[in-house]
Amino acid sequence: MDDRTVDLIFAGSLESLPPVSSKIVRIFTSSTFTDTTMERNTLMAQCYPKLKDYCREKHGLEFQVVDMRWGVRDEATDDHMTTELCMREIANCQRLSMGPNFVVFLGQKYGYRPIPTYILSSELQMLRDDLANSGSDPVLLDTWYRKDSNAVPPVSVLQPISSILVNFNNKRIPKLQQHDQAVWWDTLGKMQKLLRKAALSLANSGKIDRDTMHNYFMSVTEREVINGVLNVQNTKNHCLAYVRYINNINLQNLKKASLFVDILNRSLDTEACKLLANLRDERLPAKIESTNIQRYTVEWIGREGLDTETHEEYLQHFITHFYKNITKLVDRAMRKEDSSAQGQIVTEILQHLHACNNSVKVFYGREIELERIKKHLLGDCEKPMVLYGEGGCGKTSLLSNSAGLASTEWFQGSKPLNIIRFLGTTPDSSALTPTLVSICQQISYNYMLPFEDIPVDLVPLTAYFKHLLTYASPQQPLLLFLDSVDQLTGAQDANKVSWLPLRLPPYCKLLVSCAAEADNPEVSQDYHLLRRMIDNEELFLEVTDLGEELAMQIIRMWMQTACRDLTNYQWRLVCNAVGQCSLPIFVKLVFAEICRWRSYTKPQDTYLASTVMDSIMLLFERVEKQHGRILVFHALAYITAAKSGLSESELEDLISLDDKVLDDVYQYHLPPVRRIPPLLWTRIRNDLPNYLSEREADGVSVMNWYHRQFRDAARERYFKNMNMAMYFHSSIADYYLGIWGGGNPKPFKYTEIQRHRFNLTDKEGSADRKVPVQPLVFYSKDGKVSRYNLRKFGEMPYHMVRARRFEDLYKHVLFNYKWLHAKLCSCPLQAVLSDFEDACSNIEDREATSEQIRKKLRELLLVADALRLGGAILGMYPDMLAPQLVSRLLPEIGHNPNVKALLQQCDETGPQHCALLPLYHCLHTPGGPLKYSLEGHQFAVFGFCLTSDLRYIVSISNKFITWDLSTSDLTRDVNPGIEGIMQQLVLSPDNRFAAAYTSNNQIVLLNTLTSEHNILDNPLPQQEPVTGVYLLNTHLFVYGPGHWCRFNMRGQLEETCASPEDPSRGSLLTMEFTALDRYRMLFWNGSLENPSLVLHTANPTLEPFCFHSAMAMTQDKSSIYCCKGEGHYGVSLYRADPESSQWILQRELPRADKDELEVLLQLKLDRDETTLLGTSGNGFVVWELADGGRHPNRAVVLRLPHGVRNISTRALCSNSCMVSAARDYVVAGVRKNLYVWRMASGKLMKVLDAHFGRIIALEPLVIGNWNSVITSSIDRTVKVWNINNIFEQVHVIDRHEVQIDSISLCQSAELAITVTRGCVGVWDMQIGRLAARLADSPLGAIVTHAAITADSKYIVSAESGNILIWNRVTEQVLFKEEQPGVRQITLLDGGQRFLAISRPAESGADVTRINATIVTRTIPDGVRAYSTEYPVRCVPGTPFKPAVVTCDGMNIVLIGADKGSRDAIFVFNARNGSLVNKIPLKQSATKDISMLIAMRHKAHLVAAIDSDKGTILDIRKKNIVRTVPKWSGGCTKDGRYGLYAPSRGGLELLELKRGHSVKTFIPKVAEGVFTVICMFNQTDEYVLYYHSGKKTLRVFRTSDAKMIANFRMQAELSAVESTEDGKNIVLGTVDGCVSVLALADPAKPEMKEYLAGLPSRDEEWKKKTEKLKAHTLFKAAASIAKLSTKFNNSNNNENADDDEHVQPATEEETPREDRDADEEEEL
Repeated sequence: MDDRTVDLIFAGSLESLPPVSSKIVRIFTSSTFTDTTMERNTLMAQCYPKLKDYCREKHGLEFQVVDMRWGVRDEATDDHMTTELCMREIANCQRLSMGPNFVVFLGQKYGYRPIPTYILSSELQMLRDDLANSGSDPVLLDTWYRKDSNAVPPVSVLQPISSILVNFNNKRIPKLQQHDQAVWWDTLGKMQKLLRKAALSLANSGKIDRDTMHNYFMSVTEREVINGVLNVQNTKNHCLAYVRYINNINLQNLKKASLFVDILNRSLDTEACKLLANLRDERLPAKIESTNIQRYTVEWIGREGLDTETHEEYLQHFITHFYKNITKLVDRAMRKEDSSAQGQIVTEILQHLHACNNSVKVFYGREIELERIKKHLLGDCEKPMVLYGEGGCGKTSLLSNSAGLASTEWFQGSKPLNIIRFLGTTPDSSALTPTLVSICQQISYNYMLPFEDIPVDLVPLTAYFKHLLTYASPQQPLLLFLDSVDQLTGAQDANKVSWLPLRLPPYCKLLVSCAAEADNPEVSQDYHLLRRMIDNEELFLEVTDLGEELAMQIIRMWMQTACRDLTNYQWRLVCNAVGQCSLPIFVKLVFAEICRWRSYTKPQDTYLASTVMDSIMLLFERVEKQHGRILVFHALAYITAAKSGLSESELEDLISLDDKVLDDVYQYHLPPVRRIPPLLWTRIRNDLPNYLSEREADGVSVMNWYHRQFRDAARERYFKNMNMAMYFHSSIADYYLGIWGGGNPKPFKYTEIQRHRFNLTDKEGSADRKVPVQPLVFYSKDGKVSRYNLRKFGEMPYHMVRARRFEDLYKHVLFNYKWLHAKLCSCPLQAVLSDFEDACSNIEDREATSEQIRKKLRELLLVADALRLGGAILGMYPDMLAPQLVSRLLPEIGHNPNVKALLQQCDETGPQHCALLPLYHCLHTPGGPLKYSLEGHQFAVFGFCLTSDLRYIVSISNKFITWDLSTSDLTRDVNPGIEGIMQQLVLSPDNRFAAAYTSNNQIVLLNTLTSEHNILDNPLPQQEPVTGVYLLNTHLFVYGPGHWCRFNMRGQLEETCASPEDPSRGSLLTMEFTALDRYRMLFWNGSLENPSLVLHTANPTLEPFCFHSAMAMTQDKSSIYCCKGEGHYGVSLYRADPESSQWILQRELPRADKDELEVLLQLKLDRDETTLLGTSGNGFVVWELADGGRHPNRAVVLRLPHGVRNISTRALCSNSCMVSAARDYVVAGVRKNLYVWRMASGKLMKVLDAHFGRIIALEPLVIGNWNSVITSSIDRTVKVWNINNIFEQVHVIDRHEVQIDSISLCQSAELAITVTRGCVGVWDMQIGRLAARLADSPLGAIVTHAAITADSKYIVSAESGNILIWNRVTEQVLFKEEQPGVRQITLLDGGQRFLAISRPAESGADVTRINATIVTRTIPDGVRAYSTEYPVRCVPGTPFKPAVVTCDGMNIVLIGADKGSRDAIFVFNARNGSLVNKIPLKQSATKDISMLIAMRHKAHLVAAIDSDKGTILDIRKKNIVRTVPKWSGGCTKDGRYGLYAPSRGGLELLELKRGHSVKTFIPKVAEGVFTVICMFNQTDEYVLYYHSGKKTLRVFRTSDAKMIANFRMQAELSAVESTEDGKNIVLGTVDGCVSVLALADPAKPEMKEYLAGLPSRDEEWKKKTEKLKAHTLFKAAASIAKLSTKFNNSNNNENADDDEHVQPATEEETPREDRDADEEEEL
């Protein structure tokens, strides 16, 4: 494709369009019928399936073979259409095929030479006259040819055989059929002679040319070769020829010989031989390249001549050569295919330009509409224009013609850039993101902008698209034509048209079309949205039906173009039909029908329907009659049943697996391969021209109904019987399951006719149907994923649901790990969830009880909600599927067998994708009170609002995020790029706009439909702080303490007003508007000590109203509930009285207990104003206002627990509560928790740990089936809680309330010790239970360090300036001693002693050196072994550098201060604390040391790590051994390897002896400068790498540098440790959680057994634990009783006798101390 052509395509020109490259390899195989049967059957059985797999797996191409010789039946001969169909199919192959498109097999037979089906009537008359003149009788021609005057010029048509010989197709009476067939072949021979004789005579006399004459002599095969090879320019890349010669053909056996040579009158047909020789030996070799033609010579053997056994060697060479040649041509074509971004977009644009061109070619009329569109495009209107109308009204044609005219005529003097998209017709125009990307690429090419600048995320992509529109200029206007914008998917919210620009820049125009049907609100949804967005009637152009006159005019024009006419009678029929319906789709149907009418067609066969549906039904009926009802029924039913259409290969495969069809097709035949002959479907498709459109779905070219009306009609016709519908869905499901793929034979039953005719003894057989396997993933030869089976993902679940095959659905799809992972890798999360939603909404299983359905539904919801909860992570990291499911669903395996099976698959297969798997439940489990956790904010969520339809939630932090409450999907994420955090959010009444003000006094105004936003700087005078905003549909209001401003929706300031209240008396607190002249203002003096408030009201204008503490106003603004009385906080109702300009007291509400003391902080009305909710200091008060309330005459007081209070930082603002749908519970959010009270009793029923941080806002969602409460928090989340499940079991996840600072492990006892600011945590690593929190002073403890001994008995910690030794079992402090400023605790001598290093806090004075103290104590008594000091540098901000103990435990090595500003290495004896060595560090040798590493293989070596290298020192010889460049830490036990992990990205394994990099784990890529944690695990088998920017923990095998896990953390990692056996790693995070992950390396099969043996994988382990607990407690109680008895007896003995008599200890009593210790341990 040359550069000029590419430029024209990118400009949207319809001039000289090249063909579109397709995703199909489609080969037409041409051969004579009888002599190539062996070769064709062998190809079909052995070669075509391999080629299918090759094209599919390597290139993602569909391989199709068109063999018109296979399956030719008498019916095909009957209407003489085979030859014409062959020529059409050759053209189709040439148009569609990627690479090879035509293969010819030639032997020694010229083949069947039919007489022409159509002859010009004038030519036939000449032939007839010539015959008459020569004495031959032309009556035979008069009988079989009839003149069709409807053709222009008139044509004589060869009549169907069965119209004259009625028994030609009558298989039921073989004798009659044989008679008529014999008559026909005899008649055909006679007509051949007559026509050839006359043609030769006319040619000799010069009346016709030689080519015309040759038409009467030519075989079908030669005609195919002419069209497929001889008339083709580039045969090298598209055509192959195989020529086979047979030596010594036995002409004695004429019956067999006639199959291989042309026989005439029992001898060779010399005329045919001469014609064949000319074609095969002269014309074909002259045209086709020698490399593309292959010749074979074989011998005639035996009676059969050719046989698969005797000619096996020839056949194997033939099919091998065929396979290699076809794959070579396919590979060559794919190499030429431009796979770059530019090449792909050229293909995309071309598809739409061809579609536009096809519409333009047949467009007539609509001048008024075109003129109006032209006026708009040439005018200066800045808004889009919308074409709308019902389905089939011609919107697409009108838009196409407008694009064509704009490209050629309307913009004279300029070169417009036409962007044309028929949305939904290609994969890249079906979803919003790829559509916008392709449009941006087209615009960028024309304005010479790089493709790399185009974003991939939807929000910035939309903004960039709108920016590109500004490049339009007078010389190159930018015109966008977007058809069917309502067909787009993948918009971030339900508003699929919100991305459309509403204000276009100069010289840019946008024309869109969408459906609108008065009686179909669902179809019209996007039209109504466009009406709201574009509020201008002039910009909406309704496309109506054509009207009778224009419709008839168009039909006449189309008929003229098609060279057809009608009789007067037929024209009247057309006129009557169009008079009743003139929709373009109906007109097209009428046109297609009347094109078939001949002038001699009988009146009863020229019927036209009067509606679109009836017309389609007539079409289906006619096709069924012509091609067989069962075949047509099933073929069209499969297409209709498919979710997104079927490719031709898929349809052929499905029919070939459908024995109902094959039994009908092969009633009287035994096929060589049990598949449907392609010719049969080709004939059907040919009779449905333009009604089946080709489009792409899942990367494959598929057929689907062109129009919705066809799908509806097909459903009505073929799916009335639900059992048949289920049959088709089930068959398609089996196909995608791949049950019969890969050579697996499918059984079938022979028909009675077959058994009788072919003398078959067996009733059943089985046959390979040659259908492909259907793997989830296709792999390349090197084992890498080449692509995913998107067709399977898109279709299989859909059909399983509709076939009611739920068990298969559960097994193969919804509870199948491999399926879920593969689909997540290749499709959006919503595509996976939609499978669950589809199953849930169609789960009505007749065979299951309601309880079984409920259980299955719960299982489905558990997995779907688990995926939803992990959606933010899974969308980016699909390999995290197994860890996410395991960590969420482990508690649910007990009663959910499908969930258990899924988690077993996660343990077994999941490690192939992520080898880190949780040991226990560590993430929120769905199914409990929490419905959704909506994440995406990076800062606290200070406000959120529900849209008026309660479907969406809009929230703010530093950006706007909108979620769909029905699915939890993030539908919009708009980052306005502000520096502050938004404080208050308001929505306009129509929800079109949102506004918020920020902490730095900016205002953000957002258009929620388009995501366009304005940022306004503080407009208030004297830089008065902004305290609030309010929105009407047309205006924005911003107010501060003394002023307020009004803006229009373009962000233009219209008015600034001063407060009506004296600023010294009160500041403006809140402001509300009903209209521009109707508003209310509330003033407050700003002091919490003085709760007085003043309300000003305008229109009606009322006198200022004074009250105190709290107020709530009704929606009509006519009444308020407030505190008016002095000395108490009782609530009164006041109503506005415009006549007196006063607020009049209506009634006082029942008083609450102690309301003279309980301060009322806030009042709120619920949505329907039947309940008033008050917030007091110690709880909440509820008044039921409706007459039917349960507590109409009292205030229900709900008290918070002791020590918990509601607080307020400004008037009218405090914690909120809500009432449940059934009005039986009240839910409130206080601090981090949700509190639930029973309304009737006022009793607190439950406290729910809701958030990690303080709850900021709480809103009810009580409507329809929703009974929920929504909360937002400073922990950056918004959560939706299901009140119906509020009392269901919550699977508690133990955690600390603050960050985990460090972790210490005891492998033997499976314990982890965590250090947080407030305590030492003792964790059971097997089950994730926080067994104990150790703090000596629980209220004010500041814990900094902790370590646990190897025997797990003792814990050493540093707390609030003290060193503590704990007995872990009894949780008692055994030793406590003051040692302030502890910076390090390290165990020595296997836990018998410990080292504590302290350094005084930095003083303010200019001190450069201070002394650090080393103290070594024994465990558990804390006896000080020694204490020593060493100098350290005191530089503010410099962290403490920990000491290390040499691997033999003999020395302590640390960094201290030397003379001046240098560092030195100090070596102390670990036994007595004496200074062994001091090694000064030269400035040139080392920079500022960041850490020390004790080499684990040699006790005298220590490494000092600085910013760019590591230096290995010999602490005995006091010298530098070597320097290792780039070493940044980590060392294996053998001292051979270290790690290089710079903070800016990259990870390498260093060989420490030579200092070389030996393996690269992560290439040097710029990932930003972030915190990096990098280490070997304890066994050195793996390298752990945490990156704080990505929040991922990557695990690499040390041996081969392969990454086996990329684990995305839920929260930022703060501590990590590895267990000694290398099986697990323990992670601590900033949210206080501890996770233990198994390193389930796929290369270690034993890890599967390890995972299976964990307590969490056993659903009975809790019961077993409870039983063990009870047993232990019983033993402990018995031991205590025994001890008590002993002490009691001992005391009694002492009191009874003065003689001291010590009895010797019995054998049982001797190990008493040991036994007590054991019992203590058990306790």
